[in-house]
Amino acid sequence: MSEDHVNSAVTYGLFAAWLLHDAEELATGPRWIRENVPVLRKRFPGVPERLWRSMESVDEREFAVAVGVMGAIVASAAVAGRHSGGRSGFYQAVLNGFGLHSLVHLAQAAAVRGYTPGSATSPLLVVPFALWARGRLRRGGVLRPARARDAATGLVLAAGATVVSHAIARRITGTPRF
Repeated sequence: MSEDHVNSAVTYGLFAAWLLHDAEELATGPRWIRENVPVLRKRFPGVPERLWRSMESVDEREFAVAVGVMGAIVASAAVAGRHSGGRSGFYQAVLNGFGLHSLVHLAQAAAVRGYTPGSATSPLLVVPFALWARGRLRRGGVLRPARARDAATGLVLAAGATVVSHAIARRITGTPRF
C-alpha cells in the first residue's frame, strides 16, 4: 500500500488520542493521588517511602504543566510523523510508548483493584488507536519491525518523558522536590 494510507489521522491522531487520554489523567490524577496514597501506603508497605512522598508532592499546578510539556513532546512526534509519511523513528517510538504505557495503567488498576487515572481511556482509546495506527503504518509499508528491544525502548522513552515533564514542571512552578 502507498503513503496515502499514512494520513493525518494516523500521525496527528496520536496527538488527538493522547489529548483525550491525558484529559482523563488531568481531571482525576491529583485528587486520586491525595485520596488514595494513604491507603496504598498501608496496603503496599514494601514500596519505598520516597516514591509515596514523590507522588504526594505533585500538586495540580505541577501536574498541569507536566501534562503540557508532555503534550509538546507528543505533538512534536505527531508532526515528525506527518512530515515523514509515518516513517519517523521518533514518531513510531512515541506511538509505541503511548500504546505500551496503557498497559502500565491497566496493571496499576489491577494492582489497586480499582480505578487509577488513565485506566478508563487505556482500553477504550489508547490500545485501539495504537493498534490501528500501527496497522495503517504496516499497510503503508513504513512500519519499522517490532522487536522486544523496541518495546522496552518505547516504555523507557515514555517513562523518561514523564520524568522530564515533571522536572520541567517543578522548575516552572517552583514546586519543591520531595
